[in-house]
Amino acid sequence: MMWDHIWINGHFATMNPALTQPYGAIHNGAIAVQDGKICWLGLMSDLSDIPEKLATHVTDLAGAWVTPGLVDCHTHLVYGGNRADEFEKRLKGVSYEEIARSGGGIRSSVTATRAASEDDLVKRAQKRLNNLLREGVTTIEIKSGYGLRTEDEAKMLRAARRLGRDNNVDVVTTFLGAHALPPEYADDADGYIDLVCSEMLPAIAAEGLADAVDAFCENIAFNTDQTRKVFEAARAHNLPVKLHAEQLSDQKGSILAAGYHALSSDHLEYLAKDGVAAMAQAGVVAVLLPGAFYCLRETKLPPIDLLRQHGVDIAIATDSNPGTSPALSLLLMANMACTLFRMTPEEALAGITRNGARALGRGDSHGTLETGKVADFVVWEIDSPAELSYAIGGNPCRAVVRQGKLRDIAV
Repeated sequence: MMWDHIWINGHFATMNPALTQPYGAIHNGAIAVQDGKICWLGLMSDLSDIPEKLATHVTDLAGAWVTPGLVDCHTHLVYGGNRADEFEKRLKGVSYEEIARSGGGIRSSVTATRAASEDDLVKRAQKRLNNLLREGVTTIEIKSGYGLRTEDEAKMLRAARRLGRDNNVDVVTTFLGAHALPPEYADDADGYIDLVCSEMLPAIAAEGLADAVDAFCENIAFNTDQTRKVFEAARAHNLPVKLHAEQLSDQKGSILAAGYHALSSDHLEYLAKDGVAAMAQAGVVAVLLPGAFYCLRETKLPPIDLLRQHGVDIAIATDSNPGTSPALSLLLMANMACTLFRMTPEEALAGITRNGARALGRGDSHGTLETGKVADFVVWEIDSPAELSYAIGGNPCRAVVRQGKLRDIAV
């Protein structure tokens, strides 16, 4: 039986850690696809016959580089309105915490999101998603968290599912009901968490709208006891958890997340050594969000060296959201990971491929170029993989292959 398609004469940054070359590189190689999965990958010289006798379709890459499809593992892409006014306030010296406590921040997005229809949310998010698709994103996580009541959280997650169906992109949805206090629970955090656990999460789970559950554990959001209740409710519905943690202070949220074997702990500027050790032991991925670090003009760096020393996998994501990271370029986040966080270009590329997939629980099927994995990959007009985190503002994406088929990127 012939393969469906083979791409020849390319250089492959497989990001497979089992290969000793930088980037897991295979030079002068080929990749073959059958039924949407990678069925062969190796050197041109190791092909058993000429390509035309091995596959129904043959594409000559002419020396282009190929990477796994990009994975944006932390976004808030679906929301109503925008918060450009808060951007101006922060530039004038008002802190993110002051804005949040005065009724702005997440709450202002809640008002706009509640007022929007599902169609409106899809239309607005589509424009944002287009930017990421053009850069080679093939898997993206989209959270709820701007509805903060059952019908509006479900509306956001339905919109996210629609975006996946309409755009040939793998959308992973996350229920983030414990994102902030809605106005009707302004002085009753425990009461709101009870609502999240007893009404919202069961309804979301019953409709199959969420692949995971998240919470914001921070001094302006929810404490560890309240977060634990959310995690227990998620466990009761067989949903994995992840956590916004240690963004503004060290609340020991990452230790809590490790106790529940969370997929990831995200932000982490104020993560301490005990939190790093707990994440390492539990295999929790560290998701770093340089866009939020940049927009908030944060000065405390996440503990990169500690994460490296303990062998914690580091993912990078846009955190695309209306308030603290209106970022629409995962390649720019890779650049920021290098320039702001002192990561290497190879670490940054791993962060938006292999480790991004791990942060979504998709590491067995996505994130590297290996036989048996889903055939999601990107063809780049570059001379080396380092260029993907080197250039600022460019887009060298030439083609995107999704489940073995060319995806239209002219969006």
